[in-house]
Amino acid sequence: MEYSIQQLAQLAGVSTRTLRWYHSIGLLKPSRVADSGYRYYGPAEVDRLQDILYYRALGVELARIREILDAPSFDRLTALRGHLAQLEYRRRNIQELIDSVKATILSEERNESMSDEAKFQAFKRNSVEENERTYGNEIREKYGDEEVDRANETFMGLTREQYREWEGLGKEILEKLSRAVTGGQDPSGPAGEELTRLHRRWLTLTWGKYDPARHRGVVQLYVQDPRFADYYDGDTPGCARFLCDAVTWWADRL
Repeated sequence: MEYSIQQLAQLAGVSTRTLRWYHSIGLLKPSRVADSGYRYYGPAEVDRLQDILYYRALGVELARIREILDAPSFDRLTALRGHLAQLEYRRRNIQELIDSVKATILSEERNESMSDEAKFQAFKRNSVEENERTYGNEIREKYGDEEVDRANETFMGLTREQYREWEGLGKEILEKLSRAVTGGQDPSGPAGEELTRLHRRWLTLTWGKYDPARHRGVVQLYVQDPRFADYYDGDTPGCARFLCDAVTWWADRL
C-alpha cells in the first residue's frame, strides 16, 4: 500500500512538516516523488518511520537515529527487542516511583514517619531513571542490556553510605578536574593518577569488578558524545579530554 504525505502523517500522528524535515535531512525519504512534487511512501518507509518514532520516544537524537538505521549491521527485529526491553525496564521504574509516592502520601496522611531506607530507594531510582533517559541508548548499545541492567541493579542495592560516597566522589571528580585543567596539569602526572583512582572507585561502586578496558571505553564516550562532554566541561572546558587521557594512561598502571 502507498500513502501520500498527508495520509502517512495522519496515520503516524505526526505533521507533514515533520515528514518533510525528515526527508530534507535524509532520515526518511519517500519511495517516490510524483511530477507534481507530491511525496509518496511505501511499506518500507512506513516501517522506517515506525523505527524512527520508537527511537525518538526513547530520546535518541535524529542524527544518531539515521546512523543506526543506515548502518549495514542494523537488524530491525533485534532493535525492536531492544526497544521492548528498555520500555519494560522504564515501566518497572515508573511503577516503583508510583508506589513510592503512594507510600509517602500514606505516611503523611497518617502522620507517620517514612523510613530513611524507603526515601533513599526512591531517590536512587530517580537517579537511575535520569541516567537511562539521558545516556541509556548509547550505553546499552555499547555494553548490552544485560550489563546495563546489572549495573542499575547494583546501584539500586547501594547502602545509604555507599550512595553518599558515590555522590560525593562525583562532585570531587568535577572539582579536581577543573583544578587540574586550569592549573595546566599533565594527565600522566599525579593529578591524572589521582583522578583515575577516584573515577575508578566511582565506577566500581556500581560495576563491582573493575575492568581497565571498560574504564577506557567509558571515558572515550566522554569525549565522543557531546552530552557527556557538556557535563564534564560545563564550567571548565577540557575536563572530559583530561579525564579521558588520564584514564587511558593510568588504567593499566594502577
